Amino acid sequence: MHEAGDVSLLRDGFILLGFALGFVLVFRRIGLGATLGYLVAGVAVGPHGFGFIGDAEGKLGFAELGITLLLFVVGLELNPARLWRMKRDIFGLGLIQVTVCGLALAAFIWTTAGFTLAAALALGLPLALSSTAQVLPMLQSSGRLRTPFGERAFSVLLFQDLSLIPLITILAVLSRNPADAGGPPGWQLAIYTVLAIAGIFAAGRFLLTPLLQLIGRLGEREMFVVAALFTIVASAALMEFLGLSTALGAFVAGVVLADSPYRHELETDVEPFRSILLGLFFLAVGMMLDLGAIAERPLFVLSMAAGLIAVKTGVILALGLLFGMNWRGALALGLLLSQGGEFGFVLFAQAEHALLISREASSLFGAVVTLSMALTPLLMIVTRRFRKPPPGPEQTREEPVSDGASAVVVGYGRFGQTVAQILLTSNLSITLIDRDIEMIDVAGSFGAKVYYGDGTRLDVLRQAGAGDAQLILFCLDGDQLTAEFLHAVREAFPKAAVFARTFDRKSLIELRNAPVEGIFREVFESAIGMARLALNAVGVNQEQIDRAEGKYRTRDSERLDMQFETGSLRTAQDRILTQPETNEAP
Repeated sequence: MHEAGDVSLLRDGFILLGFALGFVLVFRRIGLGATLGYLVAGVAVGPHGFGFIGDAEGKLGFAELGITLLLFVVGLELNPARLWRMKRDIFGLGLIQVTVCGLALAAFIWTTAGFTLAAALALGLPLALSSTAQVLPMLQSSGRLRTPFGERAFSVLLFQDLSLIPLITILAVLSRNPADAGGPPGWQLAIYTVLAIAGIFAAGRFLLTPLLQLIGRLGEREMFVVAALFTIVASAALMEFLGLSTALGAFVAGVVLADSPYRHELETDVEPFRSILLGLFFLAVGMMLDLGAIAERPLFVLSMAAGLIAVKTGVILALGLLFGMNWRGALALGLLLSQGGEFGFVLFAQAEHALLISREASSLFGAVVTLSMALTPLLMIVTRRFRKPPPGPEQTREEPVSDGASAVVVGYGRFGQTVAQILLTSNLSITLIDRDIEMIDVAGSFGAKVYYGDGTRLDVLRQAGAGDAQLILFCLDGDQLTAEFLHAVREAFPKAAVFARTFDRKSLIELRNAPVEGIFREVFESAIGMARLALNAVGVNQEQIDRAEGKYRTRDSERLDMQFETGSLRTAQDRILTQPETNEAP
């Protein structure tokens, strides 16, 4: 027989996943995003809704692993080149935005809501953070993530994610909880932090990278999942043991691997776990919202949400103008980032534990964050006509940034290397993917950055930037491609022109219905080139060589057309020359 706990766990999982599925589908359909769908589903099943499920705090503790995974993925995005290029927006605009918005919101709460200064800071500083989980999908769906505007928004969000750690430290300093007072002094925590980060970097270089190389050589893809989760859990556990933030450990682990050839593979493997656990986190937050407290003070929630949106929009608009944006772009950035974010729920829980705010205040401001997130898509729709630049000769189109891969090249053998070199001579930025560990190491010794990954998986292509690429080129050897896969690529990445290399005529026939711009047999053109040189060496004149090549190409094309119709290599065998062709008189 099953234990009662097992039955309860299955029952809770059934209810949570069922409500989450329904609400997320509805909210995505009406354009309000998955995050709000999870929150409302949590409210519905929680103790303050229908009461189907209890122990929201226990589920929140487990679901916080989703935040840890999110910061690991954020760390993976921070390769040194990108960090250096975006440094002005990250550490300039981002730092000023979090500081000014946090203090302005704390002052607004302190002067209007009657909270103490410490409580106002504990509420105002978290509200300065926006929702990465909501904003990034909005930028992706509108096609603006790889534009200068999208890069600037991402820079601010990135610094906001990084600021979670110092904000947790500030709350610990302000804490009134005697349990926190017994902790180690700040200087000791600083030393622990430096040593832990150095340890994670050393482990990443001398232990993790060789381990990933071994897994790649063995070809055990599922072991990448195990290795990725082990890395995240181990780094988080180290930080927890030292009394530091587990999220910081996961973030540092991500940064360690940001410039690794295995980045895309790891990000792809972690993504399903991150999405599920982050969804569970929002479900647990929704379960903890005290609807009774909110119902008693609805005007307070509405006024605070309006104040939050107005303050953040105004501050970010002013900062955008200060950083050289036009007023329309600055207004769009302010509205896009005007909501509270998912880390606000984490920091409210920290502030509640530190006895800075009450459970009621945490619920009220959780509702403020939720309402502000619900209003963001509506505000973007309502203000679209004001934010859209007027047509005119001076209007310019935002161009993709230099590191937003213009082309994704899958396969970096002898064929892919030639294709990549020619693209680079035309100043196209490329992302290279391959599964051959030895080749990746050799390419790295020549300065080429090749990422490890299976380029015949749509999720790996998506992580590598295929959704924003202009070209996707499959330079794989053998017959690894199918027409069904290329149809899926076309459907998933409609903006990209797709080209494929095939092994031989048989592979070419199998791909006859594939929706691609070009298919190339790997030795076809080189064989023709060799034949031309051979004819020239025996004294055949150039005109005759051109005529011979043209006749062969015509025969081969006609034969292929007939083979495409039948799908058989045996078709049109009469088109194959087996004896010298008799020259006819003109």
